[in-house]
Amino acid sequence: MAHPKSRISKQRKRKRRTHVKAKAPHVMICQKTGEPYMFHRAYYHNGALYYKGQVVVEAPTEEEID
Repeated sequence: MAHPKSRISKQRKRKRRTHVKAKAPHVMICQKTGEPYMFHRAYYHNGALYYKGQVVVEAPTEEEID
């Protein structure tokens, strides 16, 4: 296994890692419901589950709840 010839200082290591950081998530607004959502994620609106502006799972009615 390879070993470093000399120790890398904290400053040098941290300078190299300045580009590694978390990015803000891409948030879109649904054209149909007006809800903000993240790409490739399903989201709830008024009890119904939406994905790409289409209803995937209908909201339960009062008869189904009882």
